[in-house]
Amino acid sequence: MTPTAATMTSGGTTARTVLESVLPSGIGVFLDGGIHPGSGVQVTLTAAATGETFTSYADPGRAGVDAALASSVAGAAHWAATNPFERAAILRNVARVVEESAEELALLESATTGKPLRDARAEAAKVAEMFGYYAGWADKITGQTIPVPGNWLTYTQRVPWGVVVAITPWNAPLFTAGWNSAAPLAAGNAVVLKPSEFTPASTLRLAQLASQAGLPDGVFNVVPGLGSSVGAALTTDQRVGKVSFIGSVPTGRRVAAAAAEVGIPTVLELGGKSANIVFADADLDRAADGAISAIFSGAGQSCVAGSRLLVQRSIYEDFLQRVAERAGKLQLGDPLQPTTEVGPIITAPQYQAVSARIRDGLADGADLRTGTALPAAIASGPLATGRWILPTLLAGVGPDNILETTEVFGPVVGADAFDTEEEAIRRANGTRFGLAGAVWTDNVSRAHHVAGAVKAGTFWINSYKTIHVAVPFGGFGDSGHGRSSGPGVLDEYTQTKAVWVPTQASGSPFPSLSY
Repeated sequence: MTPTAATMTSGGTTARTVLESVLPSGIGVFLDGGIHPGSGVQVTLTAAATGETFTSYADPGRAGVDAALASSVAGAAHWAATNPFERAAILRNVARVVEESAEELALLESATTGKPLRDARAEAAKVAEMFGYYAGWADKITGQTIPVPGNWLTYTQRVPWGVVVAITPWNAPLFTAGWNSAAPLAAGNAVVLKPSEFTPASTLRLAQLASQAGLPDGVFNVVPGLGSSVGAALTTDQRVGKVSFIGSVPTGRRVAAAAAEVGIPTVLELGGKSANIVFADADLDRAADGAISAIFSGAGQSCVAGSRLLVQRSIYEDFLQRVAERAGKLQLGDPLQPTTEVGPIITAPQYQAVSARIRDGLADGADLRTGTALPAAIASGPLATGRWILPTLLAGVGPDNILETTEVFGPVVGADAFDTEEEAIRRANGTRFGLAGAVWTDNVSRAHHVAGAVKAGTFWINSYKTIHVAVPFGGFGDSGHGRSSGPGVLDEYTQTKAVWVPTQASGSPFPSLSY
């Protein structure tokens, strides 16, 4: 029986207990309906809230990748030949099974990543919604009939790539597993999902549930392991039709370059340094609540985090005080407690990186506006050795501060004042990123002008961080290319085939021009 949140307390034992209950076969390669252990380098996982080890598993290496790809090639052929109405029915059943198992998935996600349970519950529900949404598209992928000169019936078809490799990050493993598998599956592809080596558990359980719901063997495989072994092999194997990647800019560039060397196209969703712009005529309490959600939900471990706070000078000090007061009231603590609002940093390397960036920002002249001491409930007891960083507001983060253009990926927001609308837009566009942004104002014309002028794939007006699978999502510039949601993503996961049929038997059926 799966443990419940009421019976759990934080720590390595908790993560181990939940993992052993929900995923008793342990962590390994999921293919053809079962989990198979690797035989390579051991990967050790630690609980973010305590730093304690809760499990380890063996990297599967090239042998595991080969087995998964062989299975996926066969699965892709079977799945592409399946009637799209049958594919739609199976994906609807996956959505139903995931919805019924949402609490189990949320507990596993929270226990093994340190994500607050309330956030994990919301994300599990979203994953069910993703499969339901794309199930509705599976039987509606159509081509066109195109008039051409001469006696021809010419039409197009949308055909799947075959095997799609999806590489997902450690900050939202369950959410991104659904986000990057439902659409390619609806389009008729098989998916090989490579989760972060730090957070593979919920992805494996999702694959098990999809199999139980009727997804055929070989259609949804999972290969946990290191990027240097599993990731490198998956993104350069010519059995792969397309790669989708979510992660950092440097890694994304390496993945895209390696895949391009062997002719594999990519969809990249990379980092962000999103500007959250607040004008003096905004509802300041609402904007302050929005600023808190934009950067501190998920402990700032989000690509769309509003990590730059640009505030009109006349309200700058007043607004920062409101944000600081709210930040000080956020509940840090045991991720499995439903009242916890901010959890720990998920990985040890990221904890070190965030700590270093705060020091760098202060060295560049920023002013710390939030508390510096952990709550007593964390500072003593089993949580004391966890990877905790307080919600951090740094004022005076100007254009010359490292935090103006460098992604932190933690609960750290850099604030600065601006005077004019033009200055705010210029500052917002002053990085190579272009993922997201927001403006807070009661001026309708200004709201739409700023939304149009800021270079970002997603932009909010008087809100922040709402996304839905039905709406396109992706970035400009260093934030990546391609879109990972919405109806248009089905074009990312299919190719266009043109078919020419002569409609007159006599005479030459061939056109006078050829390519």
